[in-house]
Amino acid sequence: MIETDAVILGAGPVGIFQAFQLGLLEISAHIIDALPYPGGQCVELYADKPIYDIPGVPVCTGRELIANLLTQVAPFKPQWHLGQLVSKMEPQPDGRLRVETSGGSRFLTKTLFIAAGVGAFQARLPNVEGLAAHIGRQVQLTPPDADAWAGREVLVLGDTDSALNAAIALATQTTRPKSITLMHRRNVFAAEPATIAAFQALVDADQIRFIAGQLTAMQEADGSISAMHYLDADGKEQKLPVDELLVLLGLSPKLGPIAHWGLEMERRQLKVNTEDFCTDQPGVFAVGDIITYPGKKKLILCGFHETVLAAFGAAAIVFPHKKVLLQYTTTSTRLHSLLGVDSLDSGKKP
Repeated sequence: MIETDAVILGAGPVGIFQAFQLGLLEISAHIIDALPYPGGQCVELYADKPIYDIPGVPVCTGRELIANLLTQVAPFKPQWHLGQLVSKMEPQPDGRLRVETSGGSRFLTKTLFIAAGVGAFQARLPNVEGLAAHIGRQVQLTPPDADAWAGREVLVLGDTDSALNAAIALATQTTRPKSITLMHRRNVFAAEPATIAAFQALVDADQIRFIAGQLTAMQEADGSISAMHYLDADGKEQKLPVDELLVLLGLSPKLGPIAHWGLEMERRQLKVNTEDFCTDQPGVFAVGDIITYPGKKKLILCGFHETVLAAFGAAAIVFPHKKVLLQYTTTSTRLHSLLGVDSLDSGKKP
């Protein structure tokens, strides 16, 4: 059980900046996210697309914004718990909150910040009954280590650069699978032209098999997947021997367990007090796209503003007998010390 002052649910830009604002108030934080890396929507949806409305930054990509935020928060050393979903939140008699994750992490925290954006990003799976039970065994959501599937019948699902590149990597590694098949519902891909060309060259060389089809069912033998059934381009039922299935169909956001925590909601968004962005559960704050209030705008810069007030709201809980003053990073020697900045150079490093 990890005892802490703050847990942040969501490692998108608002969640990361929440950790920074808490750090300025000397509140340490643990950050949990369903993705295996920080970034949230910035990385998943517009990693290389330009963003023009971050104050003081005329233009940056989603990936660049996250990199800068990670550099900014680094002095406060937040603890990361990635690739995990928060599965449980329960208020405790002493006012703290018990938080548990799908990865087995357990926390007793004085405050919880929900910065989950539009929800936790989870892998899309084909609509095949019983398939989810094989995740982590014969069904993988990320490419395996090199040579892990040597001599195996491999089926890759997807049409993006990730899917095509995974098939290409399997076909060009030293020890190849017995067969490599990539399946998508049609022969049109959402990948870069160079990736498609490299993939097609391997298909033409009979190194990769492409099937235009859609999975309908799986066949098991002794509790293991032995084959997948699918409809081909002509609508005919076919069967394909499969030992390993790599699912790269993208990610979709899901609100998940948050919807069942008893917090006041409106249209699947959390209602907050805009004075400190606390929910109707003491100690539970919410910021960013997951919240609603009169005039709410779903912009990153609005989320940044919300984290400041939420941090001060949390400080009243973490330090109940301490008067928390507003300090400025340009002049406060205490903040310079926390940030690892030499006060003599504060004019250069606000």
